[in-house]
Amino acid sequence: MPRVIVTPRAVADLGELIETLGLPANALRRVQTSLRILKRFPLAGRALTGAWEGTRFLIGPWPWLILIYLHDEQGDAVYVVAAHDGRGSSAATNAR
Repeated sequence: MPRVIVTPRAVADLGELIETLGLPANALRRVQTSLRILKRFPLAGRALTGAWEGTRFLIGPWPWLILIYLHDEQGDAVYVVAAHDGRGSSAATNAR
């Protein structure tokens, strides 16, 4: 079962979203809950293309929150590398 590691960049992204959007105090715990699936199913999320090729994403815990990750099969780890507000034009899922 792979380890799920949240990178400093993803932590900073989440911190910014919490601050700017006024997310609840339990926001980080809710994100952790959303990421649990990756321990059993590290390829659960959809693959991204373009600048984010090689990564995948999950939605949650809010329908607009995009959690971007990559699976390192040899290292038996999943790295959460970014968190985006999917409603914005710069979100990873908006790449065409």
